[in-house]
Amino acid sequence: MLKKASWCLFLIVLFSQPALAQLPDFTEMVKDNGKAVVNISTTKKAQPEPEGLQKDQPLPEGIPPEMEELFKHFFNNPDGGYGPGGDSQSLGSGFIISQNGYVLTNHHVVKDADEIVVKFSDRRELVAKLIGSDARTDVALLKVEAKDLPAVTIGAPQQLQVGEWVLAIGSPFGFEQSVTAGIVSAKGRSLPGGNYVPFIQTDVAINPGNSGGPLFNMDGKVVGINSQIYSRTGGFMGLSFSIPMDVVMNVVDQIKTKGKAAHGWLGVQIQDVTRELAESFGMKKPQGALVSKIMPGSPAENASLQIGDIITEFNDQAIETSADLPPMVGMAPINENATLKIIRQGETKTVNFKIGLLPEQDEKVAEVKTDTKPTNKLGITVSALTNEQRDALQIAKGGVMVQEVGKGAAKEAGIQRGDVILRIQNNAINNVTDFNEITAKLPVGKSVAALIQRRGSPAFLAFKIEK
Repeated sequence: MLKKASWCLFLIVLFSQPALAQLPDFTEMVKDNGKAVVNISTTKKAQPEPEGLQKDQPLPEGIPPEMEELFKHFFNNPDGGYGPGGDSQSLGSGFIISQNGYVLTNHHVVKDADEIVVKFSDRRELVAKLIGSDARTDVALLKVEAKDLPAVTIGAPQQLQVGEWVLAIGSPFGFEQSVTAGIVSAKGRSLPGGNYVPFIQTDVAINPGNSGGPLFNMDGKVVGINSQIYSRTGGFMGLSFSIPMDVVMNVVDQIKTKGKAAHGWLGVQIQDVTRELAESFGMKKPQGALVSKIMPGSPAENASLQIGDIITEFNDQAIETSADLPPMVGMAPINENATLKIIRQGETKTVNFKIGLLPEQDEKVAEVKTDTKPTNKLGITVSALTNEQRDALQIAKGGVMVQEVGKGAAKEAGIQRGDVILRIQNNAINNVTDFNEITAKLPVGKSVAALIQRRGSPAFLAFKIEK
């Protein structure tokens, strides 16, 4: 019996070793790199406040008395609190990239700060100078006066694989040198407001205060800056996003040499190609970036790109979804020649253009007033645009206004009251007569693409007229 028990124990140990061996050990990595991770605190001078405005909010019930001060600090401001005289303070993370004092963090961590203080792992605190900051990529470069600092090694995010282990070090809620780990969940994610960044998605626990900290691969090299989380509570929910270091270092190099970062510009508004839109354009599968608007005076206009073109390649790099294109163009050198491969009315073409400089543009959304006209067979009511509506919507010519939407193909496609229909299946809609003539000839049971403008933004929608 004893021999049998010993044999069973041997088998358990033998077969458990490979499983244990596969689990990563981060201890050496933290020892080697923890000293290069810093805490970033900023101060913004207080502004006069309206009378009766209260900074402190009531705390949740049931908090132990000895924990009240800690909860009071973070409950009222998860990124920081208030300093002497009501000056606002915020906390974030950063990391040293050179021994002579260059430090990286997020733009949003140091935005509008009057003072930036870098706190090192040895408890030293130094006031930092903001060398440059780029809101579009959320990258900021700082400099402290110090020498022989511990610095991280920059890695290659292109070599990251989904499922690979990664580690973050930062200061969530001000708790310095906190280490969390997880895996790469996805690559090349596009987020609202972050069109020029192909984010690395991970399930590493990231919370307020982690922003600006490094994301390490298993070789101990930094592959990203932790920047955003997706959350319905304000805390970690398993979706964290980091800026790839190739994007970051491109911005850093520009800030060092030019004082600011510049981004490439094509001058188009694009959208994904859905299955229905792919069918309407005669494509075998949904792919590419569908051009829904061309900016006046842009490189796209100079290259004779057209609305309805589908961009499938940029400089021989495949465009699977519309989110692939902006980072590629944004990182391309200004004034260099570039090539697009497009599908135009079923034919594949090559378009050459010169990368432009991305301008600062603000889209204005205009309110429209409508008047009812006879109902079209699609179940929608349309009318001609007035001169005032054209000015408000910035539409020089063409288009009809949707007044009412009833049952039918248009409603199922998502067309709404106030939409302006500019084009149907490569046919420009100049007036109500054009609209009626073109829709009367549309095929039954086949997907048809319509270009609309809604609240200042163009988009293609696909609809199908049923029998």
